[in-house]
Amino acid sequence: MFARIRNSWALIKASAGVLRADKELVVFPIVSSIGLLMVTASFALPMLLAGFFDALFDGKAQILGAVVGFAFYAVQYTVIIFANAALIGAATIRLRGGDPTVKDGFRIAFQHIGVIISYALVSATAGMILRWLSERGKLGRVVSSIAGLAWNLATYLAVPVLVLEDVGPWQAIQRSASLLKKTWGEQIAGNLSVGLILGLAVVGVILLGIPVFFLVIQTGSVALIVVTALLFVLVFMLLGLIHSTLNGIYVAAVYRYAAEGETGGMFSPEMVQGAFKVK
Repeated sequence: MFARIRNSWALIKASAGVLRADKELVVFPIVSSIGLLMVTASFALPMLLAGFFDALFDGKAQILGAVVGFAFYAVQYTVIIFANAALIGAATIRLRGGDPTVKDGFRIAFQHIGVIISYALVSATAGMILRWLSERGKLGRVVSSIAGLAWNLATYLAVPVLVLEDVGPWQAIQRSASLLKKTWGEQIAGNLSVGLILGLAVVGVILLGIPVFFLVIQTGSVALIVVTALLFVLVFMLLGLIHSTLNGIYVAAVYRYAAEGETGGMFSPEMVQGAFKVK
């Protein structure tokens, strides 16, 4: 456990080195977050209406709800994949020795908007199937969990392949799985993770926040309570943005190592080699 924490900390520092060189990379997760909020807000009413009309027809088929749910997934995935494509495209420019701008990232994403939407539709379909399985009882939840892990692993490098190799969504998934098998072998599982360290940071904030918030409540000051709550919300949002940015940078580094045999200088080969381990 401690070795994994140490290795993940080294990964955080390497990814942060790229972020320090190009601080504007954090713009892409910000755009993604704003886009997701807008998508969620715009689908709130259609989802309520879909649930209402499905209830009128006893809710057995839930056809309208499924259609609205699929549309929501598709638009949501389009926003996420588009932002990830822009981030990974810009990060790859840095890893190859260039000096990317926000405009470069968005240019790369817009150049592939067609395949990004196509891949979002594939991802939305997979998401709906996994959701359907998870609602089929205990066995369904087990199958959904296993299938979800397999899907996440197979598509780990799909976005960089999509935008850097000019292929379609299915070819990107196949190429992603092929790169992972070729580089790390047939029986692999995730190993290093940016989320491990940041997850510990979230736990630390919560452990610190509970007594602090309790003390603030004791003051009886509504203004102080609101300000403290907002500060903690901002801290969690900042951690989320940092996680998304660093993870995108790391995915770009893993792709470059798997596809080109290089790490870009800011990541040691050993660090990227440790992205996956034998099961």
